[in-house]
Amino acid sequence: MIRQIVGKWYYRTKRRMDWTFSDKKWAQERGELITQHTFFQHQSLILRPLKDVDMYLQENKRVNLQLAVAHLNNIIIRPGETFSIWKLVGRPSQQKGYLDGLVLKQGQISKGTGGGLCQLGNLLFWMFAHSPLTIKERYRHGFDVFPDVNRKVPFGAGVTLAYNHIDLQVKNETNESFQLKVWLDETHLRGALISSEPVAANYSVEERNHIIKQQIWGGYSRHNQIVQIKESPDGSFEERLLVENHTIMMYNPFLENSKAG
Repeated sequence: MIRQIVGKWYYRTKRRMDWTFSDKKWAQERGELITQHTFFQHQSLILRPLKDVDMYLQENKRVNLQLAVAHLNNIIIRPGETFSIWKLVGRPSQQKGYLDGLVLKQGQISKGTGGGLCQLGNLLFWMFAHSPLTIKERYRHGFDVFPDVNRKVPFGAGVTLAYNHIDLQVKNETNESFQLKVWLDETHLRGALISSEPVAANYSVEERNHIIKQQIWGGYSRHNQIVQIKESPDGSFEERLLVENHTIMMYNPFLENSKAG
C-alpha cells in the first residue's frame, strides 16, 4: 500500500514537472479556425449494458463525460503543439462534480470518482489514429475484461486513463492547425477533428496479427497490432504501427463466442 502511494505521488509529480518545465508547447487555445474542413468524425454509445455492472455507474459516466468534454471542446492544436487530456481536463474530483463511475483495477471491475472517462480517451484515440497527428503517449489496460459484443472498432484500439500520469498525448508535426470538437447528445458521445486546410492524404486503420493464446496456467491472452495506413494522392501507401497490444483475458473466449452464436 505504501509503495503504491509513493509511486503514485512520484509519477504525478513527474508529470507536473513535465507540464511546467519541459520545452513542449501545450495546446491550450480555444476558438474557431478561420477556415474549417471536417477531417474525421466518430461516435460511441454512452449507455452500454455490461455484465455485472450497475447501470447507475453508466448514468454517472454521462455526468463525468459532460464535465470533461467542456474542457476539450474547441481546443486548437497548432503546428508544434502537444495535446494532453489531463493537462486540459485537470483532476476529476467530487468537488468539481464528478461522480463514481466504472473503473478497472488489475482486471477487476470497481468504481471510482470520475470513472468512465476512458470512453472519452477511446473516442479521441480513434480520431487521432485517422489523422496525420503523431500519437506520443498512449496506455492500455493489461486485461481484456469484456467480450466483443457489438464491437465497432478493433480490439485494443483505445486507451486507459488515470490522472495524471496515464495520459493520451498527440503532437501536431504538420503545417496545418487542427481543432477538436467533442460533445454529448441523448445517446452518444460524439467527436470531430477539424483541419484548417484540406488534407490531401487519406488515413485508415487496420488490425493485424490478431491471435488468442492459451497459457500454461490455463487462462488466455490476446495479442494484436493496430496499424495506420496513409494513402497519398499519387496512390502510394505508407504504414505506421500505432500500438501493439498484449493482454490477459478475464473470460473464456471460446465459451463466450459459442454463447454469442
